[in-house]
Amino acid sequence: MDIGAYITIIISTVFINNFILSRFLGLCSFVGVSKQIGPSVSMGIAVTFVTTMASLISWPIYNFVLIPYHLEYLRTISFILVIASFVQFVEIVVQKKAPALYRIFGIYLPLITVNCAVFGVAVLNTDVFFFGGKAVPGSFLKSVIQGFGAGAGYTLAMFLMAGIRERLEFADVPRSFKDVPITFVIASLLSLAFLGFSGFKI
Repeated sequence: MDIGAYITIIISTVFINNFILSRFLGLCSFVGVSKQIGPSVSMGIAVTFVTTMASLISWPIYNFVLIPYHLEYLRTISFILVIASFVQFVEIVVQKKAPALYRIFGIYLPLITVNCAVFGVAVLNTDVFFFGGKAVPGSFLKSVIQGFGAGAGYTLAMFLMAGIRERLEFADVPRSFKDVPITFVIASLLSLAFLGFSGFKI
């Protein structure tokens, strides 16, 4: 087991190839939910859970169903169905077993279904960890770890943005820049800051 490779994947997905600040996926929830730290972190945890499980489920589907039967062109539909079904299943279970937790996540769980970052993780796993129609050695575990790292990077970006936006509530922001415009300015500056990590050789 190459622990170094797994650590590299996590560092890469959290900092160097952050799905929000480097790949610009999941921006809708990034802008819409990042007004307060509490909901932002809750959304991040939920997305991390879903990206990890989506990676866990989509890899076997791609490797054992789509590739053997030459149905790779159905990858998009298959992954969307997997993600949507899984999110709905999680929502039902949480609502039944933990109503208090459902009240916290309730509005955010359905949003994960249409979060392009979750779909992007599943697609990236098939692009990176499959070569010539075959899975590379250890690709299953690497896919799951990449799914977790992508969710962790998403959570970090949400936390940073929410912390800044909470402080901006007490700042003298020009009227024309309030809310969404200043959010895009902050997102641009955060993206530039994370661009600095791209110089690391991992």
